[in-house]
Amino acid sequence: MGVSGRLAVVVAVVATLCSATACMAGERVTVFAAASLKNALDAVTESCTAETGIPASISYAASSALARQIEAGAPADIFISADLEWMTYLSDRKLTKPESETRLLGNRIVLIAPADSAAEATIGPGFDLAGLLGGGRLAIGDVRAVPAGKYAMAALQSLGVWQSVGDHTAQAENVRAALKLVATGEAPLGIVYRTDAAAEHGVRIIDTFPESSHPPIIYPAAELAEAREPEASTFFACLGSARARPLYEAEGFTVLAPAAAN
Repeated sequence: MGVSGRLAVVVAVVATLCSATACMAGERVTVFAAASLKNALDAVTESCTAETGIPASISYAASSALARQIEAGAPADIFISADLEWMTYLSDRKLTKPESETRLLGNRIVLIAPADSAAEATIGPGFDLAGLLGGGRLAIGDVRAVPAGKYAMAALQSLGVWQSVGDHTAQAENVRAALKLVATGEAPLGIVYRTDAAAEHGVRIIDTFPESSHPPIIYPAAELAEAREPEASTFFACLGSARARPLYEAEGFTVLAPAAAN
């Protein structure tokens, strides 16, 4: 057999294998997800790929950054935001499939310090957060765009504390970046999601903010209107399935959506 004949056989075999295993790059479902979901969603994705045979790529970043990338035409099939605002942003622009939108998960925000810090406080109206900072900066997400930062500012405003610390914040591009500032000791305190704090051994939780001090923390999920992969709907259903539920809960999330059949 000549070189061209052997090459034709190789191409045919590879094409058959890729068809059987969905190994072609174009057959990989792409999920854009809030940075705070990483630990949980990595586990859920592995489980769903094993269950459905559908491979997936997850891009993690601030919900605001992901929403703007989707608006600009970035190729994605599924979006999971850390707040309702950025899902609404895309929905208003007809960039989601409205029938697929669901409120998937809930979370809490907490005040954290480096693991070796002796800082203590009880969160309540007028608590002395400025004194606790001791001249340092409070690590939070960007209050203009990052959901965790917006929740943090809302909570501190509600408790009458924002005015004393607003000029002493280190605002990060996403909640994981804020978490890192505290874990490395660059900031003495921070406000992050409970799930992020639980996943980072370099920090400890000082106290949890009252749910009444900020809007409900809701992670909505949706298929995107310009989804490119026909398997996206099947994979999306698995993300909200009974199979996924214990994996979210193991990372500290509250599952809000009823389990989908998959």
